[in-house]
Amino acid sequence: MKIMFLGAPGAGKGTQAEIASEKFGIPAISTGAIIREAIKTGTVMGLAAKEYTEKGALVPDKVVIGIIKERLEKEDCKGGFILDGFPRTTAQAKALTESGVKIDKVLSMEVDDDAIVERLSSRRECSKCGTPYNVISKKPQKEGICDNCGGELICRKDDVPETI
Repeated sequence: MKIMFLGAPGAGKGTQAEIASEKFGIPAISTGAIIREAIKTGTVMGLAAKEYTEKGALVPDKVVIGIIKERLEKEDCKGGFILDGFPRTTAQAKALTESGVKIDKVLSMEVDDDAIVERLSSRRECSKCGTPYNVISKKPQKEGICDNCGGELICRKDDVPETI
């Protein structure tokens, strides 16, 4: 099964993609997570993406499309996948279609703007291992400390209300 979850940042795509991934045994592919990993590891595409994400701007289509195509070619996607937040633009949708990918189901998640600001501004991420938290709904055992590795929890630059 090939599923696409669409919606604004903070709409719940990632949360629902994790649940569906476990239920169906297929990988959830988060565009944001892939881009953040490329930035963290300092790849050429990651460095290109960094200047945009720090401003809260969308990463250019060419970079996103390249990252997604590479990911969909991996072995674990042969039995299906969940696209979380891709495509975000008409050009991305066209590139996906032109690459021959057929999507079975599309879910569009609609959430009030005030709820999105609240959700995003309460997100935290481990500075070492990247584990996601939320100070409202997914708190760590010890405030500000990652349960997995003991790293400091931080608020991403694109999760501050001004950027949102």
